[in-house]
Amino acid sequence: MFSSTKQKAYFCRMKTIDQINFEGKKALVRVDFNVPLDENLEITDDTRICAALPTIKKILDDGGAVILMSHLGRPKKGPEDKFSLKHIVNHLSDKLGCPVKYVNDCIGDEVTSEADKLKSGDVLLLENLRFYDEEKAGDKTFAEKLSKLADIYVNDAFGTAHRAHASTAVIADFVGNNKCFGYVMANEINNLEKVVNEGERPITAIMGGAKVSSKITIITKLMDKVDKIIIGGGMSYTFAKAMGGNVGASLVENDKLDLALSLIAEAKEKGVELLIPVDSLNADAFSNDANTSVSDIDKVEEGWMGLDISDKTKSIYREAILSSKTILWNGPMGVFEMDKFAEGTKFVANAIADATAQGSFSLVGGGDSVAAVKKFNMQDKVSYVSTGGGAMLEYLEGKELPGVKAINN
Repeated sequence: MFSSTKQKAYFCRMKTIDQINFEGKKALVRVDFNVPLDENLEITDDTRICAALPTIKKILDDGGAVILMSHLGRPKKGPEDKFSLKHIVNHLSDKLGCPVKYVNDCIGDEVTSEADKLKSGDVLLLENLRFYDEEKAGDKTFAEKLSKLADIYVNDAFGTAHRAHASTAVIADFVGNNKCFGYVMANEINNLEKVVNEGERPITAIMGGAKVSSKITIITKLMDKVDKIIIGGGMSYTFAKAMGGNVGASLVENDKLDLALSLIAEAKEKGVELLIPVDSLNADAFSNDANTSVSDIDKVEEGWMGLDISDKTKSIYREAILSSKTILWNGPMGVFEMDKFAEGTKFVANAIADATAQGSFSLVGGGDSVAAVKKFNMQDKVSYVSTGGGAMLEYLEGKELPGVKAINN
């Protein structure tokens, strides 16, 4: 579809852990354990941990040792207990079926000592990389210190592949050819390629979410290659107002009305069917207890706000989805976190699941879309659920991802 020649080349020569025997080796694995924790510091969603298990187990089964490094949250000034990776040690040990060692730093003499002691079958988890500003800064000295902990570097953190951080990109400068992708990275790229370069037509992209401004680039890129673009979520009302509609108190980016009109014109010019909601489920307050009403999307009453699509739109969208062979979904149709306004998103998710059951390829990505799929227990009813929102969008936009480039160079 629209990926760069470089992207295609990366895909063709992708080096994965299946090409390496880790017997007697120590592997430094960059994982994405940035999992949500509740007020008791208990994990509320372990999807990212579970995604990394096959990579870890492959290395252990070969007879290797594993050193895991990750970030967690957004610490501001050095170590913060609520962002410590010590909180996931027990859960990770249970998932792996073996004890996980932990060290409360990621560089330094103690870390080096613990890494040196590792034997085949051992797993060591380092402390949060972002307790050091050098991680996000892509500091070379910091990256070099990390690189010396093991024999082989494995990048399995697709969620941070679009960041040129020390542990995701710069570290590759210090490991020579002893680097590869883990299964998460390889699977992400493989499945994105099924949309980017190998998508069977008709291809439909479903773009939801609050703001059209956050999706400008991807919508524009999609225009060149897809057959249909379905619009949902808060951004719908910017389109509706741009076309002269009354949207009441609905979320609108008033400074993006001209942009919305230009996207409509561009779609028409390129022969892309741009589907915008025709009706709206409205509320008199942003609350699950609000009073609701249904109207045409361009006739929302003053003081009311649109929070979901309604029946006419659902029917149109289902027909479009079921007629598609390749489906990309990024962004909900409404405020699905509130049950009263979750039906539109659930309906679209079900339509995608039905299309998938009929043989279509479906890829779901982006934090809210993934959360919706999980809320409705539909992870196993779509072809692939991406673990990286920002990285996925940048890949689809044809951008070079530093974490991918670092392994392939």
